[in-house]
Order: sequence, then structure tokens, then C-alpha cells
Amino acid sequence: MSELKVKTMAECLAAGEIPEVLFWVGCAGSFDDRAKKITKAIARILTHCEVSFAILGQEESCTGDPAKRAGNEFLFQMMAMQNIQVLNGYEVKKIVTGCPHCFNTLKNEYPALGGTYEVLHHTQLIQQLIEEGRIRLEGGGSYKGKKITFHDPCYLGRGNNEYEAPRELIRKLDAELVEMKRSRANGLCCGAGGAQMFKEAEPGNKEVNIERTEDALETQATIIAAGCPFCNTMMTDGVKHFEQENNIIVKDVAELIAEAADL
Repeated sequence: MSELKVKTMAECLAAGEIPEVLFWVGCAGSFDDRAKKITKAIARILTHCEVSFAILGQEESCTGDPAKRAGNEFLFQMMAMQNIQVLNGYEVKKIVTGCPHCFNTLKNEYPALGGTYEVLHHTQLIQQLIEEGRIRLEGGGSYKGKKITFHDPCYLGRGNNEYEAPRELIRKLDAELVEMKRSRANGLCCGAGGAQMFKEAEPGNKEVNIERTEDALETQATIIAAGCPFCNTMMTDGVKHFEQENNIIVKDVAELIAEAADL
């Protein structure tokens, strides 16, 4: 993200600066080529809104979510304690994440190990910035009037009861929000949660992401909006399975907002 001139917490400390927000990039947002675009969209939004933020850079490690979901509590606690030591060393108070898995783990599971922070999912923070008038969307931009359906990430929706922030952002695009038959509290997992992203599928008659993509296709939306890099991958693969990649695009809500605001 060198072109965005994003500072690390170490650089801020050396310059005597205290950022308002730590942007927790996450493994996918750091290493996955597709998810890097989401990371850049979030960083562009924060920069445009003049939010004082920094990243950990090389000091950021995995939150331990996949280890915990796969049943290795010992490894999770080792990883979490290491991260908490770094976060507390920088006296971090507020964190924004680009991933619901990081969001849930930092918000709900780190306090028991000594890491208590105000943690926001990126859609929540972007909604706040729009309400404060720090981002202006001129009539929704290129998404005005488009049919968009939103896939609820498990750890944002059912895990933390946040259904409205991403939907409010889609409405700000002057787009038509169409709901899948299974949405909000009745939403269906994309198939990647619970560390399933990193293992082969078990025997069955259909992949979970194919089932979920069918729900999205039924809405006849031309855009599937996601709020999680894992969901983004699974839904993209589902669209490719049905050979609909020329008709339907999968984008994170942050990307939609950044493009509509021409950032």
C-alpha cells in the first residue's frame, strides 16, 4: 500500500503520533491478491475521510481464529497472547477490521486474555463516516439503480447481530437491494467459516458455496455484495461454477463505496 502512504504503528510511535484507529488488515487482506483490493478500498476510504489510522505491518499475526475453529485452543491462545502483547504495547484503543472473523475474535475472545478494545467491522465504520458527512456519494455513481444482493457473513450477522450497516451502505448507492430467500438471521454460510476454507470438502451431494450462489442467482441481482474476504472467494467461485462471471460481479461493500465516491 505504498502508494497510499499508510504508516505502521512503529513509524507513528517513532514520530510521536498516536493514531485514532488501528486498521487490522488480516491474513486474507494481506496475502490474497483478490482480498488486497478490498484492503486498498478500505485504506482509500480512511485516507479520504482523514481518519488518523495505522497498521501493524510485519508485527501483525493471524488472530488465531482458524486454529480455534479447528479445535486447537492451545495454538489460538499462543497466537492471541502474542498479538495482545503487541496491541497493548502500542496502547491501541480502537480497531477496524476488513474481515468478520478477525472482528469477532478481537472483539469477543481477546478480552478474556487481556486484550480489550473497541472493535468495528469496516462496514460499521464506513457507515459512521457517511453519517458524519465525511464521504459524499453523488447519486450512487455507477451503481445507481443496479440490483444488488447482500450475503451476510456468519460472524458479522448471526455472530454479532450486525445486519443493518452493510445494507445501509448499499442503499446509499441508490441501488435496489434485493434479499435472498435466506438472509439476515436465516442466512446461509458461504462454506468457508469454521476453518473450512483450509480443508477439502467432506462427502456430500453439493458444495455449500454452490447452494449459496443459487440463492443469490435467484434474486436476479447483477452484483453480489460481501463483507468478508472468505465469502468473497466462495461466492466468486460459485459464480464461476455457473459460468455467470460475465453477468454477475462479486464485490466487497467497501469496494462499492470507494468506487461510487470515486476514491
